Amino acid sequence: MRASNRIVAIFVAVGLGAAVWASAGAASAHVEVVPSSAPKGGSEILSFSVPNEKDDANTVMLEVTLPPKTPVPFVSVKPMTGWTIATEKTKLAKSVSTDDGDVTEAVTKITWTATAGGLLPGQFDLFTVSAGPLPTKPSKLVFKALQTYSDGDVVRWIEPVVKGTPEPEFPAPTLTLTKATSGHGH
Repeated sequence: MRASNRIVAIFVAVGLGAAVWASAGAASAHVEVVPSSAPKGGSEILSFSVPNEKDDANTVMLEVTLPPKTPVPFVSVKPMTGWTIATEKTKLAKSVSTDDGDVTEAVTKITWTATAGGLLPGQFDLFTVSAGPLPTKPSKLVFKALQTYSDGDVVRWIEPVVKGTPEPEFPAPTLTLTKATSGHGH
């Protein structure tokens, strides 16, 4: 009996350790942009990976702000069942030249709003856009994101990530722009 009690105790300890590890992993999840890098000047399919980190509320809205100082001339959103999608355009201070002519306004905000339950606890989803051409000047694009829960809480994923410093608690999704490839993007 003693050996079996020890085995049960080991399984309980391992199970508790796994539960603590799993909850620590969930707490470190962030809203991120996937892929995390893309070539300058190219077009890319970008997904904002959004985890629901609460145990007692659903994610019911996601707002993503695109940087107006380094605009992406063409942005289209992928439809999502159970969500409405609204885009806001801003008149640009300086037009952007593209293969299709000069662009004088660009999408600077996208809002996904749940029409049903939203993201339940323990779920995640990908909120996807097609964007391009990506800017050629900066080395990264920082997208500020607001995640709203059904209990009214808003998590502001807006803190800049600064190289050489600890990651902030609520880092903004960041796309690293790499050297342009020859030819056109996607």
